[in-house]
Amino acid sequence: MPAISRDEVAHLARLSRLALTDAELDEFAGQLDTILSHVKAVSEVAADDVAPMANPNAVANVTRPDEVRPGLTPEQALAAAPLVEDGRFSVPQILGESE
Repeated sequence: MPAISRDEVAHLARLSRLALTDAELDEFAGQLDTILSHVKAVSEVAADDVAPMANPNAVANVTRPDEVRPGLTPEQALAAAPLVEDGRFSVPQILGESE
């Protein structure tokens, strides 16, 4: 017995506001029946002692510990800037913005 009938597909199409031809209804009924059969087979295999998971492989985030390292002083950072104003990089105005 099919898991979903042609009439049920037609009903779902109406609810979804899809205009399907008779040929499409027959085709989709077969495809949806196949999908539902596979879902049923998978649900029968699932065991209660298997924890749900998103990935069967162990995934670990590879990170390194944070370490404080010396950086540039503000003067060193601004030394090669083409234009500096009030201790900051100065760039051309964009998008017609005013201060």
